[in-house]
Amino acid sequence: MAVTRPTADLTIARHLRLGPIKRADRDVGHNGRVRKLVIGVAATLTVLIVAAVGVDFGAAIYAEYRLARSLRTANQLNWDPTAAILGFPFLTQAARHHYDEIELRAYGVEHPVVGKVSLEATLHDIDPLDGSWLIGPDATLRVGMVESRILIDSTHVGRHLGITDLLVEAPEPESEDDTTESGISVPHGVVFTGTPRQVGLSERVSISVDLSLTGPDRSTLVITATHVLTGPGTADTEVPEDKLAAVLAAFSGTIPDQRLPFAPAPTAYGARGSDLVIEGIAAEQTLPLSGFRRI
Repeated sequence: MAVTRPTADLTIARHLRLGPIKRADRDVGHNGRVRKLVIGVAATLTVLIVAAVGVDFGAAIYAEYRLARSLRTANQLNWDPTAAILGFPFLTQAARHHYDEIELRAYGVEHPVVGKVSLEATLHDIDPLDGSWLIGPDATLRVGMVESRILIDSTHVGRHLGITDLLVEAPEPESEDDTTESGISVPHGVVFTGTPRQVGLSERVSISVDLSLTGPDRSTLVITATHVLTGPGTADTEVPEDKLAAVLAAFSGTIPDQRLPFAPAPTAYGARGSDLVIEGIAAEQTLPLSGFRRI
């Protein structure tokens, strides 16, 4: 008995030790296979999602390229404008032939009065009426709202006025209402700084100007210089009394033929950055793509 009892105890002990180890081994192997399966499924889903996003992105780029080319052709532009079809996913919008938002921009467009201008338009809730997901040159678009802008930069405003170093600056806003959602200032108190050499001055001066629109279709921008500005943030140059009227006249003028893309009536005008900007907003419009350029 003295010999067999330890042997029996040892056998029991071995079973007690080995039993749980074998079950743990089985659990580890099972869990490992589950983890590999989960990782494999996750990797496959990731690849599919990336591929779907890539296809959507590629289709959007192609549609934007075709839209830019169509806009150029329809409006006789010298080079491709930029076109952005916003919203994701693109293919869902294309499938239902309805786009949430489209942005169009053309820079350096030839203008008969000031030489060059820039044109912008933002379209909302767009339905191409020909039913194609690609917008061609002859397309007509039904839109929920159109925002359009014409911009004249400081250089071309200055050349038109005969002040070759002109810089346009928006006035400091006095309240939140002094700037539109698109960043356009109020039309009064715009700052023009430049050298009016045509009246015999060789120093830069800063002038406060007011803007207005006139004409049957309000397409003529009127620039009216009101007074000289001095102090911080200006040229800080006094103008002799005998030259004041001539200086104010040098900074005044008219710029006709400022017709907005797609022809909404002007709703705001002022300065944005160093540009003079006229903006129009209209709801529920049917627009030919060829109406982007009207100058």
